[in-house]
Amino acid sequence: MVAVKKLFDLIVIDEKNFQSEVDSLLGVRHKNTVRFLGYCSDTQQVMGKFNGATVWAQRRQRLLCFEFLPKGSLADYITDPSSGLQWETRYQIIKGICEGVHYLHQQRIIHMDLKPQNILLDGNMMPKIADFGLSRRLGEDQTRIITEHIVGSRGYWAPEFIGSGVITLKADIYVLGVIFLEVLTGCKGSVKVEEVLESWMNVLETTPERHILLEQVKLCAEIGIQCMNNDPKNRPTTWDIILMLFDEEEISNWSARGVVRSPSIAHSHRQVGV
Repeated sequence: MVAVKKLFDLIVIDEKNFQSEVDSLLGVRHKNTVRFLGYCSDTQQVMGKFNGATVWAQRRQRLLCFEFLPKGSLADYITDPSSGLQWETRYQIIKGICEGVHYLHQQRIIHMDLKPQNILLDGNMMPKIADFGLSRRLGEDQTRIITEHIVGSRGYWAPEFIGSGVITLKADIYVLGVIFLEVLTGCKGSVKVEEVLESWMNVLETTPERHILLEQVKLCAEIGIQCMNNDPKNRPTTWDIILMLFDEEEISNWSARGVVRSPSIAHSHRQVGV
């Protein structure tokens, strides 16, 4: 089973930009990103009607082929704590998304369209980041891109991008915070940590693990709020988030395989503002 994405003719795509996107997809390989299998780009001459006359025109077909994810998108599972996924599953999804974004940032890729609809789930509910059509890759000495065109999805834009068209890695971090809170509460928007905790206190059963689970909820809420800081300088990096969410054994195992390393670009400090 594979998933095929067709790019329609009415979408104007420059050939150079299309090839650049394909090259980026070919270079993205991580357990928390959707695996790109290949593509087809073909142009044919077809006959059609235009202003009452019969004309020949070029029709371009572009198909992208990806691994098939049976559980659909994360958007299908966004609910408040009283229904839907249990906390343990939500926590693993949050951690997996963070791993995927950290990997992309290590490749100097800004996704630019992170949202639950673009996070797909495999049979084990492992999240995989998809849809790199709007992504940008920073040059070796580049820390930001400025554009006049608004890209991405409403409700998932960083404030600095809306105001001045500035694109940095911290734009993805802002959206990561929005997704954190969506997974925690079932909706977008600013919330208080205490409100999130209270909603989960009413759901989590009284067990020996309850205190640990509530600490995880609190930590995720705090990180989400930090990520949504209006000042990009006060948002954490993906490495900051990794250090807060994962234990030393997990990080050591990744480091031994060369999977995770501290970032070499853009604010590698550990302190973050609230």
